[in-house]
Order: sequence, then C-alpha cells, then structure tokens
Amino acid sequence: MDFLVVQFLTGLASACSLFLVASGLSLIFGVTRIVNFAHGAFYMVGAYVAYVLTERWSGALGYWGGLLCAALVVGAAGAAMEMALLRRIYRAPDLFQLLATFGVTLMVEDLVVLLFGPEDLLGARAPGFKGAVEILGQQVPRYDLFLIGLAPLVLAGLHLVLRRTRWGILVRAATQDREMVAALGVNQRWLFTSVFALGTALAGLGGALQLPREAVNHSMDMTIIVEAFVVVVIGGLGSITGAFLAAVLVCELNAFGILVLPEVSLVLVFAVMAGVLILRPHGLLGGAPAEARAMRLAIPPPWKPFTSAERLWVVGGLALAAALPLVAGAYALTVAAEVAIFALFAASLSFLMGPGGMPSFGHAAFFGLGAYGAALAVSGAGLPMAAALLVGPLLGLAGAVLFGWFCVRLSGVYSAMLTLAFAQIAWAVAFQWVGLTGGDNGLLGIWPEGFARTPHGFYWLALAICATGIVLLRILVFSRFGYRLRAARDSAARAETVGIDRMRVQWAAFAVAGLFAAIAGALFAFLKGSVFPDTLGIPLSVDALAMVLLGGVETVSGAILGAIAYKLLAVWLISETDQSKLVLGAVIVLLVVVFPQGLGGQITRWRRPT
Repeated sequence: MDFLVVQFLTGLASACSLFLVASGLSLIFGVTRIVNFAHGAFYMVGAYVAYVLTERWSGALGYWGGLLCAALVVGAAGAAMEMALLRRIYRAPDLFQLLATFGVTLMVEDLVVLLFGPEDLLGARAPGFKGAVEILGQQVPRYDLFLIGLAPLVLAGLHLVLRRTRWGILVRAATQDREMVAALGVNQRWLFTSVFALGTALAGLGGALQLPREAVNHSMDMTIIVEAFVVVVIGGLGSITGAFLAAVLVCELNAFGILVLPEVSLVLVFAVMAGVLILRPHGLLGGAPAEARAMRLAIPPPWKPFTSAERLWVVGGLALAAALPLVAGAYALTVAAEVAIFALFAASLSFLMGPGGMPSFGHAAFFGLGAYGAALAVSGAGLPMAAALLVGPLLGLAGAVLFGWFCVRLSGVYSAMLTLAFAQIAWAVAFQWVGLTGGDNGLLGIWPEGFARTPHGFYWLALAICATGIVLLRILVFSRFGYRLRAARDSAARAETVGIDRMRVQWAAFAVAGLFAAIAGALFAFLKGSVFPDTLGIPLSVDALAMVLLGGVETVSGAILGAIAYKLLAVWLISETDQSKLVLGAVIVLLVVVFPQGLGGQITRWRRPT
C-alpha cells in the first residue's frame, strides 16, 4: 500500500509539466484554431535554455530566476514565430498551419543539436528541494512534492486571469466566437500574439521544471507533444481544467500501467483516449464546438478529369519512369522504388482528406499493418511474395474498416486525433507482441523473389503496382461514388436530404484509403527486407501528411508531386548535410508561405487560370 501511494505521488509530479504544456496547447488552439505541432519544440527549448541559465547563474535566486527567464525567452520566441510566420497563413486551411509548425519543429531539432551537441545534459538539483521526505516508509523526492503543489497554483492562476481580467474575457470570447470578437473591434492580431506568447511560455516553463527530473535531450519534443495532444483531447479542446484532469489521468495511467498491466502499458493511455472520444466526442469538459471551430480544409475548385493532351503527358511521364533502369544504378532504383511507394501512400491519404474531407493523423497505421501482413504471410505462413502482396494488405483493410467505423462518427480535429489514438494502439501492439511481431527486433528476411529479386525488377514491379493504384484512386474520385463522397464532404445536411448516407460513404472511403496504404506498406516490407514497429509510428504519419499538404489537398493528384519532392529532398539532404532536418524544415516553411495551396494547387492555377 505504501509503495502504491508513492507511485501515485510520482504520477502527480509528472502531471505538473504535462499540464503546463497541454494547457498552453489548449489555450492556443481554443483561440487561434492552430494545431501547434511545434509546441513540443518550445518545451524542449525551455529545458535547454534553463540548463544554460542555471549553469551560469549561481545560488537559489539564480536557479529559480533561470527557470522563469527560460519561460519568458520561450514565450518571446513563440510570439516572434506567430508574428513572422503564422500571421501570414491564418487564412490558409488549418492543416497548412500544422505543416508550417511541423517545419519549425524540424528546424528546432537540428538547431539544438548544433548549439548544444547531441549528448544528454544533466541539470543541477533544485536549491531548497534536494533530498527526499519519508512518507509511509518510502522516500519521496522533495522536488516532486513541490511540483504537486505547483500545478494547482498554476491552474488557479490561469483561472483567475481568464475569468477576472479583460484580456481573459476576450480570450474566452474568441474561443467561443472569434468572428464576433473581430466584429466588435478587438485587434485580433495582438490577441493571438499574446495568447501564443502565454501558451508557449507555459510550454517553456514545463520544460524548465523538468530539469531536475530528467536529462535534457533533443528528442524531448516528440515525446511530450504526443502526450500533450492526448491530454488536450481527453480534457476537451480549449478547457484548461479539463487539461489538468486529463494530465493527472494520463500520468497516473503511465505510473500504474507498468505495474498492474505491463503487457498493455503502452496501449493503455491511447485506449482511454479512444474510449473518451467515442463516448464523449468533445472530451471530458469540452463543449460541443461551434461550426467555426471545425477543422478548416481547403475548398477545392471544381475538379475536372485530364484532357487528352494531359493524359499524353502522364503516359509520357510514366514511360520515362519505366525507362529509368536503363540509365540508373541499383541505389538510384532503390530510391525511385521508395518514392513510388510513398507516392501511393500519400495518394491514399489525399483521397481520404481531399474528396473525403477527413484529416488523419494516424494514416501510417494502415501502411504498417499492410507491411506486417505481408511479412507475416511470408515468415509465418510461408507464402510466396506474390501471394503475400495479395493477402498482406487485407490486414490493413481490416484495420481501416474497424477504425473507420468509429472515426466517421466524429469530425474535424476530434476525428483526426482518434486516428492518432488507433495508430498508437496498433504501434504499441506491434511493439509489445514480441511472439508474433518480434517487437523492436522486427521481422527480418522479407526479401523479393524471382523477377523482383534484382533492383530493376523490383522497381518495375513497384512502379506498376503504385501507378495502377494511383490511377484507380483518381478514377474513384470522378466516379459516382466520388461525387457522393464530395457531396457529403461539402454539406452533410444537403447530402442526406438527397439520400446520401454520409457515414456509410465516408466509411467506405476510409476502407479504400486504408487498403491502398496497406498495398504501399506491403511493397515497403519487401523493399527494406524487414518490418519494424516504426512503420506504424507517428513520424511516418506526419511525413505522409506533409507530402499531401506540400502537393496540395485541394488537388486530385497533387500528393504525388508532394511525395516526390519530399522524399527526394529528404534523401538528398541526408546524404549531403548533417543538418538535413534544418534545411528540410526551412524548405517546408518557405513553401507553405509562398504556395499555401501546395505545389499541385499552384500548377493547377497556372494550367487552368480562372
């Protein structure tokens, strides 16, 4: 019993920093509608800045002053990012803003390595809170008790600011109806900037406060941003109190899950998140969002099939691609095959987001399930490659049918976050079910056979399958089903009045997108010769999202351009510089600012000016 009490207190201490980060993220989204993917980067920067300041400033005053100054520095950096970058793209669809903040995250990850090195940094102990206190015969760090007391104070302070000040009233009003706030003459620019400054300062403070508890490292951002998204969604977007309760819930699940249910400890938090979203679609304390709060996607112009001349251009491009083995070596063909696979993967996500109007943060789940399905067909059932390519993707299809049934019942960012929860559940199962999947050791020896054994043979096979898949997806867009799907996207109420079952149509689209993503994943397993849990991970889902948005979600086939540009640039940068993320992030930010409609959208405007 005494050990359980100490474990409970440890969970409460961890909840403090998580609450600070999540409250800032919730505040920013509630007012600006920006899903700030860079929030984890601000948390990480806060930890690094606090480390530098506390190393240089001596004494208790220097230490605690360093933590507070770190939060202020991060808040100023957040305000600068809002003014320099986000103000330029507020009119762009929400997901393009997410892409811009993703680019900033990539840049910050390499910048901290450049400035501080790749090694973990151990910070000093907090003056006045060293040592431990004995509780029920167990030692509890004094600093943990300090954090436990700090979190409610921060919650109370935010509550007072938001309820008792004019600024707080404006923030709450903007959370409910920012268009009305603008109509009343409030300067939205400075309101958004101040909210961003406060939100990022809270993230920086959360990172700074972790200094005595964990080593500072350049991968802190991805770990915390996933947990912060979970907390915000469980608590309810825009609800600070909900973020506090959800942070406690998540940290206690992490603290006790490893003790009580170690075999499902990685699944537990995301299973709870999925359950909350299914039972309470707007979170524990979140209210039903107004229409304006729905995640804004691009409204595409009327799509038209290719003209005869344009079809000739496409056929010519495919002919050139097919002739690549005549002039390219083995490495170039391997890269080209990977580009083709990711073009199909991106096209499947584009089909879901464009005609379907359903953003997904966890599309890698179906890619990874397809890869595991093909690998298990070979290693477990002893099937040949041809049969594995047919049977393997069925696992991704089954996942899409199951996940989609729940996801189509939600909308906007809640639906997108539910896809993230399901993807993390799939990743955790692959990671922990060692007997079937090999865990983090993966499944090895999944090599091509026969004609596809050579680099040029596998490239031709991948090109043929991926090109056929992309063509089929495009045909579906202009089919009767595609028109029904776009009608449900544009106006669910009108679509239902003419007899279109929105959920059924979108569920079918979910299955189609999952199937083609799984086909790409099955090919990827044979390309790499192995499958690991990271094929289901969040980074791969973010990569797919970046490809689609770079190509243009308002186009039919822009994701193909986005995939080609993103993968080739990433491969080239990795081979040319140690700061590949810095350059890639800068390119993404530049493209979002210059071409907010994506590369494919810009080409469409040049090709068919209005």
